[in-house]
Amino acid sequence: GGKDRRSGLILTIPLCLEQTSMDELSVTLDYLLSIPSEKCKARGFTVIVDGRKSQWNVVKTVVLMLQNVVPAEVSLVCVVKPDEFWDKKVTHFCFWKEKDRLGFEVILVSANKLTRYIEPCQLTEDFGGTLTYDHMDWLNKRLVFEKFTKESTSLLDELALINNGSDKGTQQEKERSIDLNFLPSVDPETVLQTGHELLSELQQRRFNGSDGGVSWSPMDDELLAQPQVMKLLDSLREQYTRYQEVCRQRSKRTQLEEIQQKVMQVVNWLEGPGSEQLRTQWGIGDSIRASQALQQKHEEIESQHSEWFAVYVELNQQIAALLNAGDEEDLVELKALQQQLSDVCYRQASQLEFRQNLLQAALEFHSVAQDLSQQLDGLLGMLCVDVAPTDGASIQQTLKLLEEKLKSVDLGLQGLREKGQSLLDQISNQASWAYGKDVTIENKENVDHIQGVMEDMQLRKQRCEDMVDVRRLKMLQMVQLFKCEEDAAQAVEWLSELLDALLKTHIRLGDDAQETKVLLEKHRKFVDVAQSTYDYGRQLLQATVVLCQSLRCTSRSSGDTLPRLNRVWKQFTITSEERVHRLETAVAFHSSAEKILQECPEQPEAFNEMEQFDEIEAVGKSLLDRLTVPVVYPDGSEQYFGSPSDMASAAEHIREKMKLVSLKKQQLRQPEATTPES
Repeated sequence: GGKDRRSGLILTIPLCLEQTSMDELSVTLDYLLSIPSEKCKARGFTVIVDGRKSQWNVVKTVVLMLQNVVPAEVSLVCVVKPDEFWDKKVTHFCFWKEKDRLGFEVILVSANKLTRYIEPCQLTEDFGGTLTYDHMDWLNKRLVFEKFTKESTSLLDELALINNGSDKGTQQEKERSIDLNFLPSVDPETVLQTGHELLSELQQRRFNGSDGGVSWSPMDDELLAQPQVMKLLDSLREQYTRYQEVCRQRSKRTQLEEIQQKVMQVVNWLEGPGSEQLRTQWGIGDSIRASQALQQKHEEIESQHSEWFAVYVELNQQIAALLNAGDEEDLVELKALQQQLSDVCYRQASQLEFRQNLLQAALEFHSVAQDLSQQLDGLLGMLCVDVAPTDGASIQQTLKLLEEKLKSVDLGLQGLREKGQSLLDQISNQASWAYGKDVTIENKENVDHIQGVMEDMQLRKQRCEDMVDVRRLKMLQMVQLFKCEEDAAQAVEWLSELLDALLKTHIRLGDDAQETKVLLEKHRKFVDVAQSTYDYGRQLLQATVVLCQSLRCTSRSSGDTLPRLNRVWKQFTITSEERVHRLETAVAFHSSAEKILQECPEQPEAFNEMEQFDEIEAVGKSLLDRLTVPVVYPDGSEQYFGSPSDMASAAEHIREKMKLVSLKKQQLRQPEATTPES
């Protein structure tokens, strides 16, 4: 890598103690001298023969061999001698004597004196210089370069043969040429990558410095390798680009042929076996199970079609990709293939969808028909069981359930008609997919079956409606019966409450005649309310008897209610009469007492009859005695009006008035006593 002062390249030949093969050395020199360019060779070589570890005769042989290997290129030979060996006089004389014959100058020099002829920066460390040199690194790079050169040259020849063969002759010759030489012996990508890595390494060494920081100048062989590598890379890229285009065209043609073949496979199957499968499937079944079996069969047919539809999707994507590539020569053919494939697939898919929808509609129709039939069976079973309710609420609940079931049947029948009409409409359109086949017979059977199912359901529903009307009337009568019984029992309760109120709250007798008369009037109205309640209960019980006769059943509660009603009414009547008697007695007492107490004392003649006072006292005592007596009922039971304190309060008011009457009586007697004495 070093240069002499004339810019000639320096060639170093290190000799060792072992025997040196002159043949190998000659071959090595030939190889090394083939690396530099002719321009570099013209500047001559300076050869350094390192004989410090060799014998003189070997050195001499090497120097003489240079005459045959590089006679014109060698300008100076520097033989580095050992310090203590060789006879200087003899060796110097020998080379001097052979100078004219050799054609170059030979100098024997010590290693430390070599810098007199060559600059230290151009010498390696072995000769006291500073030139950085790694022989193994150079050797590895050289091997890579040689390998790249060999592979790229061979690859260029192969690619040129392939590319040129694809450009000549007819289409058949071109395809045959491509078939014979389609694959290169080495991978072009690998060779290109090796070349780029090599070029990058050579360019990097040109600019990087050595470890010591001194700029390193690349050897001439490396400078020469760079343009060679670049030229090979450019040629490779050009040929490889053409090769890729050839492969692309071939791949496109192969892909187009494969697409054509697959398209015809799809079309032939869909128009052949696929269409034949659909031609044989036209029934809708006469039940859910039959429709489900037909659906399962149709799913098997769809499964077979799905495999071909998947191929269609893949083919459509491939065709779309080729259309996007924009090759005009294939556009018409590709579009025709795409259109043909799409037409057939869409037509077959529409037929499959129509058949699936028809079977689904049939299944829904049969499902609704089965549900409606079960509802009618349930309603009929409910109507066939005799009604044995326990109360009016249960009858109302049963009647409500009956109405709900009838309403559900109405909705079910309406849904069945809608499903049936929809199915009939689809069947009427079925002929458009028949491929010219007459499906009138199949359609007539299907139509007759659908209409027959709807008519049968209508008749069953009408029969159930008639039975529901009868059952509804009976249940309404039963509801009325229970209502009458409940209301009659309620009338008894009301009458009992009136009796209880009469005994507990109707206890006052009034403080004067006017108040007592008001209480008596209120009591009569109270009795009128009780009388209306009793009459209402009697009417309800009479209605119960009539309803039982109509329903041909015996009332469960009227037999007990009537005696209770009569018993309570009897008790109320007795209590009311006692209350009336007490109030009337109180009115007579208060009226007589108030009349006497209001008379003026200047009219003594009005009190001539003392019997009035005695009568008032007798009435008052009778009223007081009656307040302490209970009301006795026919069954022997007794009831008192109000509490003892209430009775005591009423009696106290009567006693107070009796005292006033007694006092008035005494006042009237005093004047009678004083008159005879005077």
